[in-house]
Amino acid sequence: MHSYLRAIGFSNIQSHIELDKLFGVVMTTPNSINKVAINNNSTFAHFTKEFSDSCGLSIIGSYDEKGFFHMNHYFPYCTGTTVSSKESVTINKRIDTDSYTGMCDDMRLGVSLIFYLLNISDYMRSNISYGTGRVVDINLSALSTKGSVLLGIKYDNNQRRKNNADEARRGKLIHEAKMGNQDAIDSLTIEELDDYAMVTRRSKVEDIYTIVNSSFIPFGSESDNYTILGTIINWNTFHNSLTNEQLYRLTINCNGLIFPVYINANDLMGEPMIGRRFKGNIWLQGTIDFTEL
Repeated sequence: MHSYLRAIGFSNIQSHIELDKLFGVVMTTPNSINKVAINNNSTFAHFTKEFSDSCGLSIIGSYDEKGFFHMNHYFPYCTGTTVSSKESVTINKRIDTDSYTGMCDDMRLGVSLIFYLLNISDYMRSNISYGTGRVVDINLSALSTKGSVLLGIKYDNNQRRKNNADEARRGKLIHEAKMGNQDAIDSLTIEELDDYAMVTRRSKVEDIYTIVNSSFIPFGSESDNYTILGTIINWNTFHNSLTNEQLYRLTINCNGLIFPVYINANDLMGEPMIGRRFKGNIWLQGTIDFTEL
């Protein structure tokens, strides 16, 4: 059973028989079917079925030359509606299944951002073998199975302007460092040492979450899993149309990245409000606008 099924409202599926019934619903009443001819004997097929607003279940497989469908894998998904990042992206195929991950270097994070690619059929039609080499729109989204709502940190206008200026300057330094500028590398190293010293000093008398406003850290063995701490800038509630389980969609601003996080109401501790923060583990997903290539 996929561990993130509960994030889209299927927390009570306990057996493969129940899972097969769910697959039957997706296959018989899909919202969309995308097919791509691989060769004369095989056709790639991607079925999607929404069970709430912008989230649902996908089934990936192929049709053989006799027209029989062979399922490869399935995954729960959610989609974002706003552009989270504009970067040059690299596509990598996963070894175990016919699925792909996208990777880009976002200057706001300072690390490579890896996400599970949702619009696989668009990628297969684009005939791009590895990297795009061009800046494209990336819509990020995430599923979570456990999270907490924390109080936000209050900033006045002067602090907010200073933080924005610091983020812009840091992004510029990271860009120059990637280009090989030694002065930028030295500046970033000194800043990290200063930040470490500051956090060490303040953490003796303050809670760590009053010092760190947001964070974006890889989590576990999967490359597209992260632990995040970000500010809630909007939130909505929905219900799974099949199970009637309540879901939250939290729009998060994390280190300048804005994307929705879907989580089952039973898995969220605390009451979401604009200005509060979300802390939890996520599975990062994304779609790429291949029409720009």
